[in-house]
Amino acid sequence: MFRNVLTGAAALLLSAAFVPQAQAQSVAGAYLAGRHAAVQSDYSEAARYYAEALARDSNNVELIESTVLSYLSLGRVEQAVPLARVLEQKNETSQVARMVITADLAAREEYTTLLERESDSEGIGPWVDGLVKAWAHVGKGDVSAAVVAFDALSKEAGMQGFVMYHKALALASVGDFEGAEAIFGEAAAGAAGQTRRGVMAHAVVLAQLERHDEALTVLRSSFGEATDPELDQMIAALEAKEPLPFTLVRDAKSGIAEVFFTFAAVLQSETAADYYVLLYSRVARFLRPDHVDALLLTAGLLENLGQNELAIEEYKAVPADDPAFHVAELGRADTLRRAGKEDQAVEVLEQLARSHGDLAVVHSTLGDVLRAQDDFTGAIAAYDRAIERTSETARVRWILYYSRGIAHERRGDEAGSEADFRAALAINPEQPQVLNYLGYSMVEQNRNLEEALEMIERAVAASPQSGYIVDSLGWVLYRMGRYAEAVGHMERAVELLAVDPVVNDHLGDVYWAVGRQREAEFQWSRALSFIDEEDTDGEADPDRIRRKLDVGLDKVLSEEGAPPLKVANDL
Repeated sequence: MFRNVLTGAAALLLSAAFVPQAQAQSVAGAYLAGRHAAVQSDYSEAARYYAEALARDSNNVELIESTVLSYLSLGRVEQAVPLARVLEQKNETSQVARMVITADLAAREEYTTLLERESDSEGIGPWVDGLVKAWAHVGKGDVSAAVVAFDALSKEAGMQGFVMYHKALALASVGDFEGAEAIFGEAAAGAAGQTRRGVMAHAVVLAQLERHDEALTVLRSSFGEATDPELDQMIAALEAKEPLPFTLVRDAKSGIAEVFFTFAAVLQSETAADYYVLLYSRVARFLRPDHVDALLLTAGLLENLGQNELAIEEYKAVPADDPAFHVAELGRADTLRRAGKEDQAVEVLEQLARSHGDLAVVHSTLGDVLRAQDDFTGAIAAYDRAIERTSETARVRWILYYSRGIAHERRGDEAGSEADFRAALAINPEQPQVLNYLGYSMVEQNRNLEEALEMIERAVAASPQSGYIVDSLGWVLYRMGRYAEAVGHMERAVELLAVDPVVNDHLGDVYWAVGRQREAEFQWSRALSFIDEEDTDGEADPDRIRRKLDVGLDKVLSEEGAPPLKVANDL
């Protein structure tokens, strides 16, 4: 792992004692500012501050490594290379420096040098080093040596499938499709061979062997109806018996890029820290700029790290004629929305709807964004288009009906809302969110309470840890006059959602109904303290809660013309 930069801070401050005071303060200040930026994943600012500090203390290895790390996080590998070489010349063990130097050598196709470098368990790691060297043999044209290297590495515990996948790619890259199919066909490629890229590689290998029907079977058994433009193009070519070039890995350099991408994907699946996974995806992108999967992974990692502007730039790098363009644009729209740029997100999606209007996901995503902006009419129209473009047998239709139902409900169309919720339940009968939404809507409309209770009980059974659903159960019991039964559920809901104003308000009403007036007033006061007065869309009404605190729930119900509370005989 990387050097402990906290220790580095102490070393830096210590070294500052031996330089003029003004310079020491400048170095320390820039370092600490860089450290703060790095902790916030603001790699641009971190690189700027570290470079500033390094200009004043050029021999400080902690500063050098921190600067290399920032440059690599930004994808600026060329700037990181000279500093990484300085660390190596100083015999400093640094994983990040080794990654950068390996990337540089692979980019310049210096395969002999890669093979001569000693493996270092504290460098990138023996698995990455081993795979890089196996691909370096391919780069030198010695496929036999590459096979030996892959086979030796595959004997490591837990590595066989991973290594055999890369062996299959290497064989395919040099035209040995029979050898590659022997690995894919026997599932020797392991989990890596079952990924999207692995399945598509297998299909192309079969196509190269003129086994088009088998290739179609591989694709359909893996993806079913969940296709996209890239898969559709491949399926059409296979059905027409057209040749499919093997482009997933074209040469040794792109093979090494695939090593880093595969490790990034594995690390992400093992919930490694996003900033750590980012380093591997950056190397993959550096070695192969057209690696769209690595680009999308990098953009997603940056988005998770809160670096929206960097993520947007990554998404924008996908060309409009690439089959994954719509995926990148959907990601860009989502990042713009997260960054508070909703209008720009809508603009991106509307343009995408014009260029990729046959894709249901484009319209459903536009519907989601418009609904979040309270444009319910526009959202409903977008959901209509998404439903029109979705197969009648596609299970995903329930989500579209559910989303459109919410838009209908928010627009005040109770009939349209209920019709959509029931359509969603016809497809997915035990979906707790739909059951709860429809059940709670009927409770608020004070109708079909027995059916609402049955729905909400099913929702609770399916999702017992959802505070909102448990609240719905307590609330329907309250509306039915079953106050004592409601208490336990409402108390549980508050345990699950301690600071939600609606849930606390509901508990206050339930307490009042069973004669626990002091506790009711306490819960109403809590609810009031949790309300954001500027949130005019909130369900909790602060004026109504204040009125209940002044005169009690019975008086408020009377003023509203609502039926009085039923006399509780089970207190």
